[in-house]
Amino acid sequence: MALRTLNPPISWSPHPSFVPGDRSLLRILHPWHDPWLPPLAGARIRRGARAAAVAAAAVAGNGRFHGGGGEVGGGGEGARRGVKKDVDLATLGNLCVDIVLSVPSLPPARPEERRAYMERLAASPPDKTSWEAGGNCNLAIAAARLGLHCVTLGHVGEEIYGNFLLDVLRDESVQFVGMNDDAEATSSSSSYETLLCWVLVDPFQRHGFCSVTDFSEEPAFNWLSKLSSQVKVAIQQSKIIFCNGYAFDELCPDVLVSALECAIDSGTTVFFDPGPRGKTLLHGTSGEQRALDLFLRFSDVLLLTAEELPVLIELSFLFSTLSFHISNPKMFQAESLTGITNPIRAGQELARKGARSQWVIIKMGSKGSVLITKSSISCAPAFKVNIVDTVGCGDSFTAAIAFGFLKGMPAVNTLALANAVGAATAMGCGAGRNVAHLDKVLELLRQSNLNEDDELWSEIINNSSSESRVNLLSKSPINGCSDRLVRVPTRSVVSELLPMFEAAYERSLTQP
Repeated sequence: MALRTLNPPISWSPHPSFVPGDRSLLRILHPWHDPWLPPLAGARIRRGARAAAVAAAAVAGNGRFHGGGGEVGGGGEGARRGVKKDVDLATLGNLCVDIVLSVPSLPPARPEERRAYMERLAASPPDKTSWEAGGNCNLAIAAARLGLHCVTLGHVGEEIYGNFLLDVLRDESVQFVGMNDDAEATSSSSSYETLLCWVLVDPFQRHGFCSVTDFSEEPAFNWLSKLSSQVKVAIQQSKIIFCNGYAFDELCPDVLVSALECAIDSGTTVFFDPGPRGKTLLHGTSGEQRALDLFLRFSDVLLLTAEELPVLIELSFLFSTLSFHISNPKMFQAESLTGITNPIRAGQELARKGARSQWVIIKMGSKGSVLITKSSISCAPAFKVNIVDTVGCGDSFTAAIAFGFLKGMPAVNTLALANAVGAATAMGCGAGRNVAHLDKVLELLRQSNLNEDDELWSEIINNSSSESRVNLLSKSPINGCSDRLVRVPTRSVVSELLPMFEAAYERSLTQP
């Protein structure tokens, strides 16, 4: 049986996955009214350099590519549904500068002691060699290196850290669009400054993180009460918008919901990764709970780790049961749902509850990953590598998932690429400019050294209680099928992936 028969592709569609006249989200929210929007004039856009050569060739056939300069398409009368989508991926919020420091011990756990610890660190600016782009910059940079046209939407202050961040994005061919329409806003106020995240590494290579957002109950940029016109245009002109749980640390829930609504109204695919914040948001404000529920139910692609599954399923159950009327979530028992630790069963449950769910991605670290649709299951073991630093691995993984989604790649191929990009990042130190480079990704694909564990995958598949066929990336030299398990040869998958990038990479080596 041919590989494509075993592993059918799933293509991106520029249209919403439900009938516009029956959009539950738009019945829940206030209608989104906005006049036709102008082109992206006035957006702070920085031009890229050498990386654009790699990107342009890798994205051949995806319409036109803009290296890192120019506007994000037009606007005007087509600014809503039907607009030409020239941007592959936009990230929402979560832009920061990481300050990576080696420390003798990690910061204390008590909030007041932790805050004093951070203030001592911030008293004198550290050497610039310890600065790195962080947050969603990791995802945008990794995606740009794969050849996607990327835009970051967020707030960056007009000080040395903000200038550094914009310079990094420019050099990586990633555009920036500011979320603040208020030109009179003072840059002297600390609330307008670029967010810093102190990444502290002890002698045992354990990580601790400190940020001003850890010590405030309000979002860092609570003065941002609405989306800027440039941000709306960028969302409308993007094929994918990505949001994660850390965006709640910066932006008010209503602003995030406005972005979600804008994306759905303009046919933009929504990627959402709740991350570690999903658990705390479950017991957050009513606005946070409501926004989180909307993202869970109306996202096209959900990404989460295996450890986050029980919490997310509990959250999904609570909200679908209570319809926003939550006064005491602890009074509702959800043991039958929180017991779902099998990634396939849990992924299927989340896919079933989502009004727009196309993909649910389960990240299992060094074990591999799983991709669930409402009609198929695909699994891929991770690549064996010497792990140096796991910071940024999940962001890099997501960049490759977005690439596969946009290109209509088979699910197993998408997971193989994502595992390779994540593994390539793990081999370096830190994130930002240290996320996976294309040459390292190609090397891992050619070596195809999978961390296969037949016992693990057999247990996961057999305990999933699913009758669906499961496609599993395997070192097996030929296609094989037994019961529900279909083994997809790594050699066949790699032979399809390599031509997508090799020629572009070779040409990039000759660029000045």
